[in-house]
Amino acid sequence: MQILQSPISRAELRTLAVNTFGDMIKCVADVRLGLLAIDADLHADLEQMLLKNGSAQEDLWGFNLWVEEHGDDFIEFDSLINIRSWQGNPSRDVLNPEVRATIQKIVEQFIIE
Repeated sequence: MQILQSPISRAELRTLAVNTFGDMIKCVADVRLGLLAIDADLHADLEQMLLKNGSAQEDLWGFNLWVEEHGDDFIEFDSLINIRSWQGNPSRDVLNPEVRATIQKIVEQFIIE
């Protein structure tokens, strides 16, 4: 598990994925602070790491990166930590298009080709 401090390549991401799910890596983004935590068995573990680092719960969103995919198939907005009816998101999916766009920008800043 790590909070990225600098960009990593797709090749590095693939190497990390091999140690967990093979072709997928779990991630949590802090959409307010622009942070990206990666590489855990559970999104909840990354969420806890970010909370201990000073993130606020309402800013944390879980998703998966499919390391061999590109475009819309690269990011899968699916995580149990996203279920929050109190925040207007009663689904595992990230429903807010602005939050999705912010997550995509964070991923683009940290994962490079």
